[in-house]
Amino acid sequence: MSGSVFGKNIAVSTWGESHGKALGVVIDGFPAGMELEEADIQKYLDRRKPGTSAATTTRKEDDQVEILSGIFEGKTTGTPISLLVKNTSQRSADYSEISAYYRPGHADFGFDQKYGFRDYRGGGRSSGRETIGRVASGALCLKLLSQMGIEVCAYTKAIGDVEIDYSKFDKNAIYSTPTAMPDADADKKAMDLIMKCREETDSIGGIIEVRITGVPAGIGEPVFDKLDASFAKAIMSIGAVKAVEIGDGTKVARYKGSENNDEFSISEEGNVIKNTNHSGGILGGMSDGSEIILRAYVKPTPSIAREQSTVNRSGEKISINIKGRHDPVVVPRAVVVVESMCAITLLDLMISNMSSRADYITSFYTDRK
Repeated sequence: MSGSVFGKNIAVSTWGESHGKALGVVIDGFPAGMELEEADIQKYLDRRKPGTSAATTTRKEDDQVEILSGIFEGKTTGTPISLLVKNTSQRSADYSEISAYYRPGHADFGFDQKYGFRDYRGGGRSSGRETIGRVASGALCLKLLSQMGIEVCAYTKAIGDVEIDYSKFDKNAIYSTPTAMPDADADKKAMDLIMKCREETDSIGGIIEVRITGVPAGIGEPVFDKLDASFAKAIMSIGAVKAVEIGDGTKVARYKGSENNDEFSISEEGNVIKNTNHSGGILGGMSDGSEIILRAYVKPTPSIAREQSTVNRSGEKISINIKGRHDPVVVPRAVVVVESMCAITLLDLMISNMSSRADYITSFYTDRK
């Protein structure tokens, strides 16, 4: 299977299946000299792990990370960093009957057509547990970005038709509410909706919003490796995401140029700034120095415990009722996954930017003398 490696300068390769012995990631190209311990990674994995609230699956996993390589005396060495998380709560018997049919909304049919067989235990590589490797590697990138004054903050903007009120925005609530909403009132309404869906053996989708501050202008390449295109690829590679917006997103289709353009000005400090931010901090595929804003639209969990129609591998029409432990909504646990993919993408392109100008290269080597 190809396609399990992401990034150019920092290459992230995830591995493992949802019901295998373990999952993990190898990060190649991460710079040497950054202090790193397992606790730096664990705090992000704890935001992703199951069984933490009524909004998640009842599957209990500690998701404890182990650093296998790439660290010496508490610092990254510049060699490949290998991270491992063991599976401890598999119930593969819950999935035995699905080996013979295709679950609606899942990758089952595509896998069968592509490979001629599939790991039906929880979805194998298509399972949400694959994102453990993304979050673990994202933790490293987020730490290095923070040392440069760059903050990547993701949160739940909406679940179903329940949206946050920006006037009640509380950043601390992102990490304390079960929905990862920065609005306690919206969180309560969203939880009522989630519980209603669970009672009705149904699920619900939502929107994750990301705000990135401190990014200098000029990050991203002007053609195929545009910053917004790279973000879109990274986020769309998350299984449950069906759409990505940058800045005002789809609203711009209804704007006039005079409404959509962000006029430039000069700040009191003499810096070039924009009076508005319809572009979401990206122009021409490159960061423009203002806040980067993007949104990921997440579909409802496809595994629902109600009768659905499908077909089996013999081509017969059948009715099914999916068993197992599933999230009524995946949005809260996906917040840190989106945050991590943004961090990996941004840091990778920032490293590329270091060689975009001759004076960057000459100053780097002459300053070392």
